[in-house]
Amino acid sequence: MKRTGTTNEQLQNLLSDLKRQTYEQNANIWKKVVSDLERPARKRRVVNLSRLDRFTKENEVIIVPGKVLGSGTIGHSITIAAFAFSENAKEQIEKAKGKCLTIKDLAKQNPKGKDVRVIG
Repeated sequence: MKRTGTTNEQLQNLLSDLKRQTYEQNANIWKKVVSDLERPARKRRVVNLSRLDRFTKENEVIIVPGKVLGSGTIGHSITIAAFAFSENAKEQIEKAKGKCLTIKDLAKQNPKGKDVRVIG
């Protein structure tokens, strides 16, 4: 197993699940998410709501292999799967009738990663 430089058990479990999903479903989107999550924590993606509002459409499904922050606003409903959310970001997404999921939950719901975009 490739060493990722982290001792976070939750992250290690997620990485192994996504690697398995990549090979079982032949879905390269999970491979891309794994490579982003294996980076050091200070180099992981951090995305503000204002950026998501600008670059997404209504009812789109998005993965952020990092953290979603609550800076800005979101004016439409989207489904976002991320490793972490700030409290403010979660509140605003749910207020806009969107959904906040863990990456693991999205991988269970959509094993092939069809119609999912990675943003970051």
